[in-house]
Amino acid sequence: MSGPLSGITVIELIQKGPGAFVTMMLADMGAEVIKVETPSKGRESGSGGSASKGDVRLQAANVANRGKRSIVLDLKDPRGQAILADLASEADVVIEGFRPGVTARLGADYATLSTRNPGLIYCSLSGYGQDGPYRDIPGHDVNYIGIAGILELIGEKGGEPIVPPNLIADFGGAAMHAVAGISMALFSRERTGRGQHVDIAYLDSALSLLSTTRPIREYLSQGQLPERGAGALGGSFAYYRIYKTADGKYLSIGCVEPWLWENLCRTLGREDLIEAGPRPQDFSGSESELQSSCRRELEALFLTRTRDEWWDLLSPANVCVGKVNTIDEIFDDPQLRARGMVTTFDHPEVGAVTQVGIPIRLSDTPGKIRGLAPWKGEHTDEILDRLGYAGDAIASLRADQVI
Repeated sequence: MSGPLSGITVIELIQKGPGAFVTMMLADMGAEVIKVETPSKGRESGSGGSASKGDVRLQAANVANRGKRSIVLDLKDPRGQAILADLASEADVVIEGFRPGVTARLGADYATLSTRNPGLIYCSLSGYGQDGPYRDIPGHDVNYIGIAGILELIGEKGGEPIVPPNLIADFGGAAMHAVAGISMALFSRERTGRGQHVDIAYLDSALSLLSTTRPIREYLSQGQLPERGAGALGGSFAYYRIYKTADGKYLSIGCVEPWLWENLCRTLGREDLIEAGPRPQDFSGSESELQSSCRRELEALFLTRTRDEWWDLLSPANVCVGKVNTIDEIFDDPQLRARGMVTTFDHPEVGAVTQVGIPIRLSDTPGKIRGLAPWKGEHTDEILDRLGYAGDAIASLRADQVI
């Protein structure tokens, strides 16, 4: 069965993981993704690059590049730029992750490529966007979530901000907004026939994620600044926090609704703690002495059994509870396996390879893992042949290290 993006061709000019994640999602949904990579073996390859031929384990584990095809082009050479222009003239989408201004110097910007292909959707991923006073400043996730106000909210009350994994601005923010933006632009083209430039900034995306949360709402409506680690969702209240268990592992409790908190207390045999449960004012206030005492009681109680024993007791009791899984444990989680989020794919050399599945489930046109990641440059000759380049021309380009 064809995916919803079957027949769509995407040209990827990406060196970093979040951008490669965008095109992975498009490939899973049926798009043909052609990954344009640099001939360099240095730092330009980035976290989104393909493995060089021979490193089988790395290639097999490269989830972000699965289902793609790889061509190596030197975009600093006019001949490489000409090949890219040929590719873009037949493509539906180009996505790039350079700093603003770089693609213009390479003849690979929207203004240049869209002259030959007015229907082209061109998506730019950059730290701060294509304009504004920060546009030329380098950055990473920790910088973007700091400026967006997210980092200030992460950590314990009275402590310092804690650096989370680079999931917020990078993958949850920019990558997901890019997929949405590209999809919207493709939908618009169906009605207008025209392509457009999709400008995605990591910083913008991070702030967008924060925009509907209580800290933003309370500041805009009441001028109230949130305190790190405070409030009902800050991690200090007994009913919404992480507890250490007897085996040194951890359990998350998220009983923000009063009836769920009551279910927890009754299941624990501690109905006396119900009165320390959630109140509307907790979302922006500090915990009372009653609530602090309750938290200490539960900290001691959860240390009396293992994490899995608590899970077995609480999960059937209509309680918001979760194991804090280690990385190896997530691949054995029965819910993730039942949903197809842990799956295997056959590799010709190493056999069954574990892959993370597809989270967007469509009933009529579902996504599919359409192949493992390519070797760097694996499809160069095939793609050039499709563009009409003769064998001697390809050999000359290779001799000159253009491909």
